[in-house]
Amino acid sequence: MKLFPYRITAATLLCLSAALCNPASASGGLSFGATRVVYPAGAQQTTFSVRNNSTDSTYLMQSWVETADGKKTSDFIVTPPLYTSGPGNENTLRIVSVGAPHAQGRESLYYLNVKAVPSADRSATDKGRASLMVASVMRIKLFVRPDGLQPARDKAADALEFSRQGGRLGIHNPTPYWLTLTGMKAGDKALNDVMVPPDASASVPLPAGAGSTVTWQSVNDYGGTDNGRSTVR
Repeated sequence: MKLFPYRITAATLLCLSAALCNPASASGGLSFGATRVVYPAGAQQTTFSVRNNSTDSTYLMQSWVETADGKKTSDFIVTPPLYTSGPGNENTLRIVSVGAPHAQGRESLYYLNVKAVPSADRSATDKGRASLMVASVMRIKLFVRPDGLQPARDKAADALEFSRQGGRLGIHNPTPYWLTLTGMKAGDKALNDVMVPPDASASVPLPAGAGSTVTWQSVNDYGGTDNGRSTVR
């Protein structure tokens, strides 16, 4: 099996896409050690694991860090930036800070990008089967967190404030953390997922007939969810 050119059949593409959509997946394809990275602001580096669960597929892997607006940044270096992952391989990425200044008193948001390109299936090419060149990229939130933030991270979602703003639901986050809310409902009306910046506000459309009680699930540091409930002012 050669590493170039990188090609993938349609069936393999579906399997790879499914695996990358679920970072914690332990089935075939690629899996990741976490769904998010919490980087202590004073640390020199942290690690992130990537495993190839396949028994017969090899991937060319590339990793880098972007700012929240999707631009590559030199604030962090990921090593190795490029490597080959064979069947059953588990690799550890080191995310190294170059010492760039970050906001004090609140989290800063970055994204760790992990791109996987499958190796060519020579048998499919030799038999004339159709193949498609593709690269799949998984974006993982990377939070730079200063020491001593209050309240404790597991209490942050309890401080959220909800208010009606015409046809929208306003969500104010008075805490220093980025908070991601999923599975939100106002009464029995489903609402869009949203990520609310620290010490800032966001809003989502509020359907007609929505109730005055909001329920949600807040994504925690481990990728799990904590249930929450509040009254709309």
